[in-house]
Amino acid sequence: MTADPAADLLRRLAEGPGARLLDALPPYDEQDTFSLLARLRADGHDPELVSAALTQSRLRTRGRERLGPGVERLLLTQDGLEQATRPAVATRRAARLAGTGVRHVLDLGCGLGLDAIAFAREGLEVTAVERDPVVAAAARANLAPWPGARVLTGDALSQPVGADDAAFLDPARRVTGVADARGRTRRVRGLEGLSPSFEEVRGVAGRARATVAKLGPSFDPGDVPAGADAEWVSLDGDLLECALWWGAGPPRRRAVVGRTGPGTTAVWDEVVESPDPPAPLPDAGGLLGHLAEVDDAVRAAGLTPSLAAAVDGRETAPGTGYVTAAAAVDHPAMRWFAVREVLPLRATAVRAWLRHHHDPAGPVTLKKSGVRLDPDGFRRDLRLPRRARGGDELVLVLTTVGASGRALVVERLAPPSPSAVEH
Repeated sequence: MTADPAADLLRRLAEGPGARLLDALPPYDEQDTFSLLARLRADGHDPELVSAALTQSRLRTRGRERLGPGVERLLLTQDGLEQATRPAVATRRAARLAGTGVRHVLDLGCGLGLDAIAFAREGLEVTAVERDPVVAAAARANLAPWPGARVLTGDALSQPVGADDAAFLDPARRVTGVADARGRTRRVRGLEGLSPSFEEVRGVAGRARATVAKLGPSFDPGDVPAGADAEWVSLDGDLLECALWWGAGPPRRRAVVGRTGPGTTAVWDEVVESPDPPAPLPDAGGLLGHLAEVDDAVRAAGLTPSLAAAVDGRETAPGTGYVTAAAAVDHPAMRWFAVREVLPLRATAVRAWLRHHHDPAGPVTLKKSGVRLDPDGFRRDLRLPRRARGGDELVLVLTTVGASGRALVVERLAPPSPSAVEH
């Protein structure tokens, strides 16, 4: 096989003079790139190696927020960084996979190897397979500290899957040749167009002891195949993925909500399907004194009614992601507001209310869900100032309650003390 020059450059950055050059670079600054490049070349460094090192420095800087401080030990590619799993999510996945009792996991299409790192840290032996030789070179360098992990370059589905193996797949979810204005191909939302195909994913699941497939966060709950356990995962309010599991417990639908603690650790809570959730409100007359905005993972999983049941509340209308309840119950998947006023969803009515109850120079925040309305246009119709000059914030929730649109005047509430709340 002919050597790939880009993969060779990454291998040179992983050890020897290339690694020392990369480690010695100052913090990345776009404005200093050309002067630094010229200085390093003048010092006798290989120009191609210098360019590759500066690219890595730029990618590490961009990836720090997503991947945390450990990014300084990784080799990255642009596409790999965009698709990389957050460390806290990978750690949780690895722990759950190890909990099935498997000892060896096949990471079939491993990308940069970040999930494989989490598997190795959990004490599992890892065989990671990646088709792209450049990405495989990065994964090989990233997994070098773990002797129980190896990276193979080739077709992931050609790797034998044994009955005692676990398998992890992250199918490509973009449509080849259909790009947006920024040059990115359109993402696949359902099970069509995945690579490997969903039939191939299920074929792996039929042979392995436990299997998990990472899908996009917009995956429709109605598309969950029979026999699969589905979980939508969010971290710090960001909806990240849907994962389908086989062989890791009884199939059910859940939302997994994480909050980051020190470092890359996270505290996780789950919302599962209620057997008999309450029906949404029939009309605005049933609106209670508090309103909760549910986490996006709960909404994506279609579990807002189940979460409403857990807090003795009701969904304001199907799909809005809002729950009304008599009391604000401390829950990691809910952000609470006190309801101060219920107004018709008409700019004239809201503007009249604001004129009598709100400082015209004070800040007004609009939140919209479940209604066809342009919030910028609505803001203009309210004749709000472009810049607030101080005062208390007023929050307007533009949504559907029952079967009609409403503008809810609400006040943000701090989470209640856990000691004062009964779960």
